[in-house]
Amino acid sequence: MTYTGDVQVGGPADERELPALTISKLAVGPMDNNAYLLRCRDTGEAVLVDAANEAGRLLDLLGNAPLATVVTTHRHPDHWQALTEVVRATGARTIAHPLDAGELPVRVDETVEHGDPVRVGTCTLSVIHLRGHTPGSIALRYDDPDGVTHLFTGDSLFPGGPGRTTNPTDFTSLMDDLEARIFGELPDATWFYPGHGKDSTLGTERPAIPEWRARGW
Repeated sequence: MTYTGDVQVGGPADERELPALTISKLAVGPMDNNAYLLRCRDTGEAVLVDAANEAGRLLDLLGNAPLATVVTTHRHPDHWQALTEVVRATGARTIAHPLDAGELPVRVDETVEHGDPVRVGTCTLSVIHLRGHTPGSIALRYDDPDGVTHLFTGDSLFPGGPGRTTNPTDFTSLMDDLEARIFGELPDATWFYPGHGKDSTLGTERPAIPEWRARGW
């Protein structure tokens, strides 16, 4: 596998070809955000996870592929700076959790709850609500036919720990959801793609969960 997930702002996307889905990871903007373009290999239809910044580069990455949907993982502005321009250029539908949808700069066409499907051509992702980084933060789970699960975590999970929270209640909520809905349900081989920085696997991060709990961040 040549995919590493190590991308730099201004540099090329890193592309991963799965049996049914192609994942393109692009770093954009002054906060080094990751945007993920998911393309169904059967139909060519695409979904963009976080139109974070640099709309021109996102549209270049899309090329001629029909962009069906833009999913915004959470309300923080660094994850939607290009959303208005991308939607205007492509006519794509917008998806977010209802608790964060009202903070986005465009009308959200569909709100999703925990367990709801998001379709990419013939492929299906499922929504995981992770409460804590923001009230409506979501991750997207894709179970590939090769048996490996791929997880797009926004700012809720990074290599080295959970996403930022602003008080102990939100930290506990996020950790509880990560343990129950991510680490408690998915195997170590699960590869996750965060909203900033490099990727990791759940098996790499799992041993550190007690340390995360103890330090409180």
